[in-house]
Amino acid sequence: MVKVKVFDSTEARNSKRKPLEAPPTDAKAFYEVVDSRRSVRIYTDEPVPEEMMRRAMDAALLAPSSSNLQVWEIHWVRSENKKAKLAEYCLGQPAAVTAQEIVVFVARPDRWKANNDHMLRILKANPEAPAKALQYFGTITKLVYNQGPLGFFRPFKYLWLAIRGISKPTPREPIHLGQMATWAHKTTALAAENFMLAVRAEGFDSCPMEGLDSKRVKQLLGLPRRAGITMAVSVGKRAQGGIYGPRFRFDATRAIHEH
Repeated sequence: MVKVKVFDSTEARNSKRKPLEAPPTDAKAFYEVVDSRRSVRIYTDEPVPEEMMRRAMDAALLAPSSSNLQVWEIHWVRSENKKAKLAEYCLGQPAAVTAQEIVVFVARPDRWKANNDHMLRILKANPEAPAKALQYFGTITKLVYNQGPLGFFRPFKYLWLAIRGISKPTPREPIHLGQMATWAHKTTALAAENFMLAVRAEGFDSCPMEGLDSKRVKQLLGLPRRAGITMAVSVGKRAQGGIYGPRFRFDATRAIHEH
């Protein structure tokens, strides 16, 4: 394995870091959006403006992405015939049947190399691109995500990382295809959350749906075998009976742990 040094944590801790002014924000408005977002199961017949959908999808693409490889796809199902099929494949649940719009968030771990190459092309075309960024996408990502032909590299990566991890902190995954899928789904779910918050900020509502026939949905969208359906998200304006009771969450002590 090639040893590549990209970030010196000691140097970063000891250096005198100058503050960088960030854009102003409206915290109250953000928390109002978060608090008012609910999973809506029944929508009115009010149409959703196309411009709003495009803004919300653009917001989804601004979500954090592991290694900035953006291994996601958003499939906006607009054909009435396909939308009806998709609602059927979402098990006929009201959130899909009454939706004005449905988008499907798809994880594409199989796209990591093509996206990595695209990132390198963009960086190389920029004369001011940091050398560390070129090094990262030129070497490190290829070591981390490459499984080798027929997974040939996997046992060697596992052994090397296990040995290295004895003496120093070491990333242990992704090593096999299952972990690559998990990696891609995590990134794609972040994009889906951005989308749902944007929809609520625009005055509309959504519902994430994992109850679906993923095989049929993939066939409907023409997706390859290694693509994974992270979730479908329906969009519309909430109707009477569309929210199934008050929001219920466990006490924070069950989920938030301080160390």
